[in-house]
Amino acid sequence: MFSQVLLMQLAIAAGVTVLATGLFLAPLSNQLDDQAMRRALAIAQTTAEQPQIAKDLQTTPYSVDGPVQKEAERIRKATKAEYVVIMNKDGVRWSHTDPKEIGGKVSTDPARALAGEQVMEIDEGTLGRSARGKVPLRDSDGNIIGAVSVGIAYDSVRARLIHAIPGLLAYAGGALAVGALAAWLISRRVQRQTRDLAFSDISALLAEREAMLHGIREGVVALDRTGRVRLLNDEAQRLLGIGDEAVGRTPDEALGEGRTADVLAGRVTGTDLLTVRGQRVLIANRMPTDDGGAVATLRDRTELEQLGRELDSTRGLIDALRAQDHEHANRMHTLLGLLELEMYDDAVEFVGEVVGDHRATAEQVTEKIKDPLLAALLVGKATVAAERGVALWISDRTRLPDRLIDPRGIVTVVGNLVDNALDAVGGKPHARVEVELRAEGRTAVLRVRDTGPGIPAEQRELVFTEGWSTKKPPAHGKRGIGLSLVRRLAERQGGSATVTEADGGGAEFVVVLPEALAGDDLEPALTVPAAPEEES
Repeated sequence: MFSQVLLMQLAIAAGVTVLATGLFLAPLSNQLDDQAMRRALAIAQTTAEQPQIAKDLQTTPYSVDGPVQKEAERIRKATKAEYVVIMNKDGVRWSHTDPKEIGGKVSTDPARALAGEQVMEIDEGTLGRSARGKVPLRDSDGNIIGAVSVGIAYDSVRARLIHAIPGLLAYAGGALAVGALAAWLISRRVQRQTRDLAFSDISALLAEREAMLHGIREGVVALDRTGRVRLLNDEAQRLLGIGDEAVGRTPDEALGEGRTADVLAGRVTGTDLLTVRGQRVLIANRMPTDDGGAVATLRDRTELEQLGRELDSTRGLIDALRAQDHEHANRMHTLLGLLELEMYDDAVEFVGEVVGDHRATAEQVTEKIKDPLLAALLVGKATVAAERGVALWISDRTRLPDRLIDPRGIVTVVGNLVDNALDAVGGKPHARVEVELRAEGRTAVLRVRDTGPGIPAEQRELVFTEGWSTKKPPAHGKRGIGLSLVRRLAERQGGSATVTEADGGGAEFVVVLPEALAGDDLEPALTVPAAPEEES
């Protein structure tokens, strides 16, 4: 490849040199011709302005030894002209470099000069090709009595041109040498950068790269040194929800401001960075390149994250069921003891209390929350909370009709908020979590309060950032997804998710979801006193 590039550059340099030389010589030849004609015309004008020549032309016959011939020859020798011909109005020569031509008519038509014009031309005459200048010859009264024709041999012009060619070729050779050196240096640089690969090898590598980039199931985003996207493979376009229009734009312009753009732009550093794009949970890694750019890879962790959260929920339910099984065994032993002691009335009363407690919890939830999915979620969370020693209270202000447009989305929001609240108050005395779900027109307002340590003011925005968490990561992966998804779901519906300090300490999360309920005939939100602190 090195020799190919060098030969091509040398051929280009040589071609440019020849072309430049030709383009220079062509106007130079015309310029020299023009200079010769103007010189001939100037000599003719100077000769015609001498009054003695006009007088001698009128008063003496043409002759080899005549005064006109002598003066013309003197001027020719002084100016080194090829000839100086003085003629009368009939075109008869009074002077010529060849005495035999004196008295004969001129070989070229003098009509224009005899008509009063000044003529510059290159023409053929008895002395060959010459640059000519012709002017009229006037007497003292201004009348035209003849003409003066001066010629400069064209061979002298050509000789000047030929004489200039060696210098021009020297300059051209120098330029060619400089071009050859530059071509060699460039070829060496190209050789180092391409690792001496042939053009066919480079073409094959590019084809393989395109096939690999668009065939792998991992998103690849390449950025140039200015931070603009220069390549997106198919998987990256799918994961980020953008197309080829993002090429040439910065991540902020292509994706909008947010953590994903910060990760791609390098404003957030680290390995296996967690980010959320739409409904997708992505793992991103960014590697700088030698040219000042970077390549970022994206892996889809959505399904794995969902499975992990389901696993966490399943483990929680298993723990709750294990505890319930233990409690159920204790109750059965108690019931068996009452029956063996023939305390039948007490046994009936004991069974009624146990069944009534569970029924009261379910009825309390379903009375206030009409959506079956959301009600089932809170009944299950109440059981888990009870086994953890946490009082999960459904606020008396809660009123949510069965008109949810996206019940699964609200289940995700409530589930994440309750899980975070249970984690926050776990292991603390008098732990309590209060859930409030209200409909305000077509807007759903969700509140979850806890009696945990609360969230410092400077961290209340960070808790909604992907990957940020104060808790240890679970076995299946990383934390910092739940609250980020809550905010994303809220903002997708034009709502909001915020956290403040709850009355009496702890944290209070508020999620507002506009247009979350269908229909206009919704139950109005009730305003009742705050619920007393008692376990559900």
